[in-house]
Parts: sequence; structure tokens; C-alpha cells
Amino acid sequence: MLYWLTALSDGGDFFNLFRYITFRAGGAFLTALIFGFIFGPPLINVLRRRQGKGQPIRDDGPEGHLAKAGTPTMGGLLIVGALLTSTLLWARLDNPFIWIVLFVTVGFAAIGFADDYAKVKKQTTAGVSGRVRMLLGLLISAIASYWAALYHPDALQYQLAMPVFKDTLINLGYLFVPFSMIVIVGAANAVNLTDGLDGLAIMPVMIAAGTLGVIAYAVGRVDFTEYLDVHYVPGTGEILIFTAGIFGGGLGFLWYNAPPAAVFMGDTGSLALGGALGAIAVSTKHEIVLAIVGGLFVVEALSVIIQVLYFKRTGKRVFLMAPIHHHYEKKGWAEPQIVIRFWIISLILALIGLATLKLR
Repeated sequence: MLYWLTALSDGGDFFNLFRYITFRAGGAFLTALIFGFIFGPPLINVLRRRQGKGQPIRDDGPEGHLAKAGTPTMGGLLIVGALLTSTLLWARLDNPFIWIVLFVTVGFAAIGFADDYAKVKKQTTAGVSGRVRMLLGLLISAIASYWAALYHPDALQYQLAMPVFKDTLINLGYLFVPFSMIVIVGAANAVNLTDGLDGLAIMPVMIAAGTLGVIAYAVGRVDFTEYLDVHYVPGTGEILIFTAGIFGGGLGFLWYNAPPAAVFMGDTGSLALGGALGAIAVSTKHEIVLAIVGGLFVVEALSVIIQVLYFKRTGKRVFLMAPIHHHYEKKGWAEPQIVIRFWIISLILALIGLATLKLR
């Protein structure tokens, strides 16, 4: 919205700064951060009053989690609110990729909110049917995937770009939309599975979002793509503003989610943020790189899949408990120890993913 202030510029004054994506990204970060600090306490108080007993805690989970009973959930509303406010204020609203990532974020946030509401109301860990959540997620991701394909350059439409290998494209044709749906829904559910300890999910999300923001900015500039020898996707540079909003909103939320958490993000936040990461990857043609940058989320999801399949086949378990962060809890690792070590792993993976821009 503030981009339109450039109409008041004569080319050499303060209003000219609003032409620059980097300046507006900084504004989006600060806006989202301040939003979190201002609205965090009142939102937590409202959630605490309305929810009473807070998020239900699994009886079969790690024993230490029982002490968290009464902690309110749906804290993702704070992140999504900060993200929407900062993006709508600082991004160019005539950019289709901004609306695509916002559509996915709000859509998955709505699914998560319905699930959190059902859990709190019924005081059970079973919320909205998994089948219903999956169908709604696939519908949202199908629309977003086809929408993104419409605005990709002709040479990249329905193509899968391979990192590291120069100019390598795989023509998926009609399979592009189903593949992209899997990327978005998979990312949403992987982040959701990771959100099991105080502060565990939000920092890796911020790291992944920051990395994807840099990639989006790079592939959205023809001079950068020529230097890096990557595929040019016009318009994706604006996504940096969106990811700056995730970073600022995430920091604001982490202030209240740091151990011991005053609020949980719930499915409202985890599904929204995971879906957003998937939508960014699809928009920028970096779906494979997302699996590297978000490698922690991939491992968390795989640990659940492996546990379920192996148990059904043998009646035994590979991990003491899945997702894998609970395995380490069962082994006696302290919660902060797990969280910080997983943050470090996320940062390492993000740097590896970022390196794919230059490794050709």
C-alpha cells in the first residue's frame, strides 16, 4: 500500500525510498515485530479467558508436557495478524505472487483455527477430521499452484527446476499442479508436526522464510539471475517483503513462546506458516531447495511416517516416540537442549540451501 507513495516522488526525495524492495522489507519486518509486541499481551489474555483449560495435552506424551496444561493455544493468530498487516502495508498489491502466498497463508490458517477451536471446545486432542483438513488443504494448494503457473514465464511454466544442475528443467506438464499441491500441503503438515516443544517450530520457520526470501529476491532480479545463472521469475522479489513479515512476526511471537511458553501457536500458526513456505517455493521455482532449507521439517515428518509404517509391519517402534523431537525427550534430553540443537541444524541446512544459488 505504501508503495503508492512513490507517485509523490520526483526521483530524489524520501518518497523514492518506497520504490526499493529492501527498504520496504525492512519496514515490513519492523511493522510485524511491533505488532507482535503491542498485541501479544492482550491476545494472550483473551485466549486465556476464552479457552479456560487451554490446549489439551496428550496423556501418552512425555511426562514433562503435563506441566504445560492450561497454556492457551491459537497464538498463530498473532503471527498471521502481524504478517497480514505488514505485507498489505508494505508490499505492492498489484503483484500476483503476493496474493498467492497470502491466499495460502490465510486459507491454511483458517483450517488450523477450526482445528484448534474444536480441540479447545471439546477438550480433546482430536479436532477437525484429518480427511477434512487434507481435502481443504489440497483444494487451497491446487488453486494456488495453478495460479502461480499462470504467472511463471512461458519457458518455466509447468517445469520443475533442479538446483545445482545448470539450466536443467523437468517438464511435469499436467503433473505440475499435483506436484505443487504435495509441496504446499506437505510443508504445512511437516511444520505442524514439528510444533511440539516451546519455540521449536517458529525459529526454523523464520530461518527458512529468511532464506527463501533471499532466493525470491535474487530470482526476481534479472541482473542477479544472470550472475548466479539461475532461472528468472519476474515479480517474485516482492516476496522478500512477505518473508520479512514472517521474520518480524515470528520474533514477536517467540517473545511469548520462549520456554516456558505463555501461548502455543497451535495449528492456526503451524499450518499457515508451513503452507506459506510451500507457496513461496512453488512461486519461485525452488521446490527442491525447500526440502533442503526446511530439512528439519522433512526429518520430523519422515520420523512419523517411518514409525507408523514400521509399527504396522512389525508391531515394533523405530523411535521411542514420534515425531523425532519426542524421541530425544524420552532419551532424557532437556527441552531447551533439543530446541537449540534443532535451531542449529536448521541454520546449517538453510546455508546449504542458499549455497545452491551459486553452485552450478
